[in-house]
Amino acid sequence: MHDIWNPWHGCVKCSEGCENCYMYFLDDMRDKNGAEIYLTSNARYPLSKNRNGSYKIQSGEKISVCMTSDFFLAEADQWRSAAWDIMRMRSDVIFILVTKRPQRIAECLPADWGDGWENIFLNVTTENQKRADERLPILLELPFRHKGIYVAPILGPVKLGKYLDSGQIEQVVCGGENYGGRRPCDFDWVKSLRAECESRDITFCFMETGTTFIKDGKQYTLNGKRLQTSQALKSGMNYQGKPMHFDLVDTWGLPVPEDRLYVKHYCSNCRECAMKLICNGCSGCGRCKKDGKGEISYEE
Repeated sequence: MHDIWNPWHGCVKCSEGCENCYMYFLDDMRDKNGAEIYLTSNARYPLSKNRNGSYKIQSGEKISVCMTSDFFLAEADQWRSAAWDIMRMRSDVIFILVTKRPQRIAECLPADWGDGWENIFLNVTTENQKRADERLPILLELPFRHKGIYVAPILGPVKLGKYLDSGQIEQVVCGGENYGGRRPCDFDWVKSLRAECESRDITFCFMETGTTFIKDGKQYTLNGKRLQTSQALKSGMNYQGKPMHFDLVDTWGLPVPEDRLYVKHYCSNCRECAMKLICNGCSGCGRCKKDGKGEISYEE
């Protein structure tokens, strides 16, 4: 996927949300051990160039980092400085960090961090109220210019109001447990989070129902991530709040002009996906065209 950068792979489970980790599930399907942590062949992916010498990742694109690990994993300390160097070099790209380890972040920041880099969007994951109250106070104290919260997989009702009232949180993403996990996601939990975000004009994305979804007291089983994201979209829970703005600069420290920024485009499959609200758009791989579904449209 063009919007994911996994410089290293593998992780150590650290809380309730990790119990049915999708990465472990997918690794197990390939007869691999998700607890094995190693540097990948894509460690320098954001610096990759096309034949014409331009970067494959365009200015203004959003890149999710370490989606098969945790960027602040202790076992990755030896590789992190090189990753920071790449993100510093690509100051024209937005890097999305998602972590369950906010307590490690302060000691893992580069020496020139200051009050944060404009192209880094930090998200802390919390799966229940206990983890929210443990991790989010740390998030609010960290020197980052852009902050968000992932409530995924949601395992119970979570109240975020006092953290959202800080004015620091720009986005909340929520989702149920998928792949090998079947712990239920109750629609009432999702509606409560959405209401908290809407009342504060904060973007809320219900990205997937999870495999086991409860609505109006009735339990449903939804197998397959595509079905889960399409049903999440149909629920009408997504809310576009105050737009986020990243003041991106080039390697010379000059603002990147609007006409040089990446423009998202979508295929027909994207119209049924709840993550369209927060994703990087279609990669244009052409696979949906081969399935006879592939009209592509450009949207700002």
